[in-house]
Amino acid sequence: MSGSVIRLKPFYYIHVLDNNANVTTVETGPQTFTVMDHQTVVQKETPMIIIPPRHYCIISNPVHRHPEGAVITDTHGQVKLRHGDEEIRFEQEPFPLYPGEQLYGKVSPLQVVAPLTALKLRATRDFIDKKHKYSAGDEWLFPGPGTYVPRVEVTVVEVVRATIVGPNQALRLRAKKEFVDERHGVKRQTGEEWIVREEGAYIPNVNEEIVQTVSAVILTEKKALHLRASRTFADAYKIDRKAGEEWLITSHRTEKHIPDVYEVVVGEVSITGLNTRQYCVILDPVDHETKKQQLGTRVLIKGPASFFLQPGERLEAGIQDVQILDTEEALLLRAREGFTEKTADGTHTVAPGDRWMIYGPRDYVPRVEVEIIEKRRAIPLDVNEGIYVRDMKTGRVSAVTGKVYRLSPYEELWDKELPPVVEDLLQSDADQSSGIKQTVGGARKKSQLVTYRIPHNSAVQIYDYKAKKARVVFGPELIMLGPDEQFTVLNLSGNCPKTPKQLNVIALLLGPRFSTDVVIVETSDHARLSLKLSYNWFFDIDKKNQEQAASLFAVPDFIGDFCKAIASRVRGNIASQSFDHFHKFSADIIRKAVFGTDDNGIVRNRFHFVSSNLVITNIDIQSVEPVDQRTRDALQKSVQLAIEITTKSQEAAARHEAERREQEAKGRLERQKIDDEAEAEKARRELLSLQATSAAVEATGQAAAEAKARAAAAKIEGTAAVTQAGYKAESQATKSNAQLKILKAEQESEVTHKRDWNHLEITKATQLAEIEAKKFKSIIDAIGPSTLRTISQSGPEMQARLLSGLGLKSFLITDGNHPINLFNTATGLIGSNAPQ
Repeated sequence: MSGSVIRLKPFYYIHVLDNNANVTTVETGPQTFTVMDHQTVVQKETPMIIIPPRHYCIISNPVHRHPEGAVITDTHGQVKLRHGDEEIRFEQEPFPLYPGEQLYGKVSPLQVVAPLTALKLRATRDFIDKKHKYSAGDEWLFPGPGTYVPRVEVTVVEVVRATIVGPNQALRLRAKKEFVDERHGVKRQTGEEWIVREEGAYIPNVNEEIVQTVSAVILTEKKALHLRASRTFADAYKIDRKAGEEWLITSHRTEKHIPDVYEVVVGEVSITGLNTRQYCVILDPVDHETKKQQLGTRVLIKGPASFFLQPGERLEAGIQDVQILDTEEALLLRAREGFTEKTADGTHTVAPGDRWMIYGPRDYVPRVEVEIIEKRRAIPLDVNEGIYVRDMKTGRVSAVTGKVYRLSPYEELWDKELPPVVEDLLQSDADQSSGIKQTVGGARKKSQLVTYRIPHNSAVQIYDYKAKKARVVFGPELIMLGPDEQFTVLNLSGNCPKTPKQLNVIALLLGPRFSTDVVIVETSDHARLSLKLSYNWFFDIDKKNQEQAASLFAVPDFIGDFCKAIASRVRGNIASQSFDHFHKFSADIIRKAVFGTDDNGIVRNRFHFVSSNLVITNIDIQSVEPVDQRTRDALQKSVQLAIEITTKSQEAAARHEAERREQEAKGRLERQKIDDEAEAEKARRELLSLQATSAAVEATGQAAAEAKARAAAAKIEGTAAVTQAGYKAESQATKSNAQLKILKAEQESEVTHKRDWNHLEITKATQLAEIEAKKFKSIIDAIGPSTLRTISQSGPEMQARLLSGLGLKSFLITDGNHPINLFNTATGLIGSNAPQ
């Protein structure tokens, strides 16, 4: 561009290089610049940098300037630059960039720091600002509201927003490093934590960090806070707490509590309330004077009372009701430790372990040295009822029946143990012949006297282990076992064939009864037969003779015994008889084998067992079945032959009847087929007629339907248009009504809000006036009428005394600017001195 002319507009500049001196200069407008041959325009026309108010820009590699502002150049006329440095420029006249200067970024507005926020700043190099020296790496806050003026030595780390500490809240802070807290004038150590309780906005210092927001615990009359100290410190109430110490904060100390950093919230403690009919025992209580826990001690608290359990305290058995005893009740007590008790009879000393009883009617609350073992009630006993009582001093057990009995302090109910089989038999009604058991009651109470109702015509043997004697009791009778007595249990055979130990009985039925057994016999021609026999039996004894009665239980299994004896006799006798002979005379052979014959050859009718006085009176043969398969097959073949003959005759008769019915059915079928064909022809004729009629109706109906459809369509379109218009009108009306309701609701809510606000203002003003009136009244009441009278009279009295000391009777003092009417005064003086 050598030789060219450049017309620079105002606030524009160019960079021109002098090729001879190799120096670049700046030319600013407005001017007309002619480029010489030795000059080159390095930078074309560029607008100057304009910084509006409250804006700034950053210039990299700025020029050196004199203190008065002039640019410094070297000996060649080239401007000197601060290479690698930056300069922040604020609002000023538009300026050009000198060769080497660069605009870093763009012109930006100054950062406005809003209220409740702050800028966290960090120094990148050492500098001094307003006599404050900053070192590289230092951090500090620039709080708002305000406009932050940037510096090249400072960078903005982040925007710190204030944390709002509301009512019943606090901030838990931690120190990032060691510093002096200027707000509280305390030196903080690295990692130290503390609580800020002031309400409002809080902006943490650069050396502080917010750990959490702590909410206050609201304490009421029914709730307390259980705390534990994590280290030794002084709490918010100026009380020294030791590490590990636990305590309660109640509503008597404060209505709300914010836990300190060294306070660990163990939990909330509810108040313990006792009514007039309750009491409790506190274990390991805390002494209210020394604040120390009394380990191993107890404290009794009777209602009505309400208290908080201190840390370490606990209730023994919770809240207990006052023991209320009626006339039939008593409490068994035992002393935990020795004590002396004053009563109406005098002073009594109780040793540890002593037992005694308190009888009703009365209310009783035990001392802390006394424990309640149990509540006892008088036991009313009928003549058929009883209990087992054991003397704890002697160990003697006795049975008590037929009276109202109270246990003494050293007596207790004794549980009588019975064998499990006896327990089962007492709980059920067992039939020794059938084995069927029916439950008759619940579980036995072991301390009650064992009773058993002996059925009619039966016997029970009871053995006394202490006296070593047995007795037999016949029914019907009610027996009661003594402490040392037990039932004799018989294990009888049961089932069919008989199996040992199938039936356990206490009461032995005397009969007459019957038993059934299966006996396998073999005849002389080796035919094995199974006989099912039934025996009638009874015991022939004198109930008044105890020796005969004892023989009833001499044989433990009399059923198995007599069944084996009879089976032996039957097998021996049948073994000498052939099958045919036995089949014809089985009853006589068996009866003769069992009962035997007398001298005259007549079969006896009794079989007597001397050992148990058992008498068999009759034998019934219920069934005889062959055991051998060949014998069974021969009998079965004869039976099958008879059945086959009968079956063939029945088949021939049935076949003849079936052929007759078949012929009749074929005739009916042919006649029905002819009738059906005739009916089918009639139906075909009617079908053709109906098809013709249907075609005509179809053609006529189609034309009529098309015409009706077109008319209905036109009608539907018209109706739809009318309905749509109606719906549009209704929607517009609904929309207008909704907007009107919304506007009305907004106005009503605004009026209601204003009215409530005015009401609150009036209430507030009224309450403030009442408070001021009460305050003034309280002040006046506190001072007292006599004091006010003395204060009001002190000035005039002192003046009167001073004047009386001067000897003046009357005087008047005025400043001369206010005239005084003395006419009325004189009249009053004269009137006051006039004679009455």
